Amino acid sequence: MARAQGARAQMALAYETVYGTPPVSGFRLMPFARATLGSEQPLLESELLGYGRDPLAPIKDAVTADGEVVIPIDVEAFGYWLKAAFGQPTTAGTTPKTHTFQSGNWTLPSMSIETAMPEVPRFAMYSGCVLDQLSWQMQRSGLLTATAKLVAQGETIAATTAAGTPTALGLQRFGHFNGTVKRNGAALGNVVSAEITYSNNLDRIETIRGDGRIDGADPTMAALTGRIEVRFSDSTLVTQAIDGSPCELEFNYSLGANASFTFTAHAVYLPIPRIEIAGPQGVQATFDWQAAKATSPARMCTAVLVNTFAAY
Repeated sequence: MARAQGARAQMALAYETVYGTPPVSGFRLMPFARATLGSEQPLLESELLGYGRDPLAPIKDAVTADGEVVIPIDVEAFGYWLKAAFGQPTTAGTTPKTHTFQSGNWTLPSMSIETAMPEVPRFAMYSGCVLDQLSWQMQRSGLLTATAKLVAQGETIAATTAAGTPTALGLQRFGHFNGTVKRNGAALGNVVSAEITYSNNLDRIETIRGDGRIDGADPTMAALTGRIEVRFSDSTLVTQAIDGSPCELEFNYSLGANASFTFTAHAVYLPIPRIEIAGPQGVQATFDWQAAKATSPARMCTAVLVNTFAAY
């Protein structure tokens, strides 16, 4: 009897033309490290009395389909997740291509994602996937990955794939070693770690349906938050926090002229942190920052992916 193993699992992704309807072609093979994407339907315990001490049979509740996918931040495939988070990008250039994603779009694309366990076989197609949150961390070492939280409409299980033969992308990963942090265009020193979280704050449209699924997931007010932990060496960030003025934070990864990823939060507000002395080691300060819509440019954030990929 075959046993499912994560080493043999595959994930294919394609954008949908109609929400909740998987396309017949156009699937891409996606690199991923972990996935909790799945569908569940809980049982409701019977509350009826008068039938003795033994309970009556439970009934089925509504269907919930969602989960997380841990993905590498790479040169090509990461653009699919950026499009899911921000909407259609603007692409310019010949070689390389510059794909610019901007916050503030009212319409987000939906995706169909198939996870395959060919040895069982089990091919689970999740339709109507909309990205709720995209987050990652910057640090000195380790593997660079991002976490995409998804809300899906439903799950369909089959013994054969519905994604055909997905087209594989060239995998070229960014690493923590390739990362830099800038404040107002100048390198920000003494940064120990950083966290970035962009949220679409999806509103599930939970209407009454015969199949128990949702009707959609609409974006509401977006949010961009994070944390930077720095070695306390000067009062620049503390002074900004006290003044209540914003700054621009830029998080960048580069592998050369033809491969880079730059994420810019245009108006970042810092809280006044508590400066603790924990012992004889160096003193560190942690800022849980929040971003807002800037005056110029009139948006909250911009993500720019440079590669040789034609279009997303």
